Amino acid sequence: MEKAAAEDPRFAPLRRHTKALSVALGYRDVLTRRHSERVHGLSAALGERYLLSKKQLGILEIAASFHDIGKIGIPDHILDKPSYLDEDERRTMNQHAAIGEQIIAATDLEGSLEAARVIRHHHEHFDGRGYPDKLAGEQIPICARIISITDSYDAMAVTRSYHKARTHREIMLILDRETGTKHDPELMHIFCAFIESSIYIAANI
Repeated sequence: MEKAAAEDPRFAPLRRHTKALSVALGYRDVLTRRHSERVHGLSAALGERYLLSKKQLGILEIAASFHDIGKIGIPDHILDKPSYLDEDERRTMNQHAAIGEQIIAATDLEGSLEAARVIRHHHEHFDGRGYPDKLAGEQIPICARIISITDSYDAMAVTRSYHKARTHREIMLILDRETGTKHDPELMHIFCAFIESSIYIAANI
């Protein structure tokens, strides 16, 4: 079971002021809010095992909790579409990373700019083919590389209108294929070592 690290008191004001955003996200899209809660738990566990500093863990906590907050700014007909998005819709959806960056940065509290940067880059790929800035490798903030893995894992583990939930085994096969292209190989090695005993593991049936 995941054990939460002690929270960095420097980010207490930011945590307090973002609680309202979490409530707003829940009203906008309750599935996204629940997804964000699970991504937070998985990200914290991976960050601790990677031996991030207390400050980095604090940034990771905020960024993981609000990595999808930018979806507040995505039109309903795209956010709730019960099928795969076309090219134009996908471009609009991809804007959620930059929108999320702007929302968190606007709080103007300690840690907000670092967390906002992580949110902006959580869809970058290790090989440089992600978005919005096509960063590659260690150009991508370490916390964003962590969220990339945990976000992908949980997104595949639950049923949404456009896809059925995959089993843990199916998800791990996909993540293995994406290691080195989408995901950081070192982080994936650590993730594989603990996910089997995680409370957030997907069903295997």
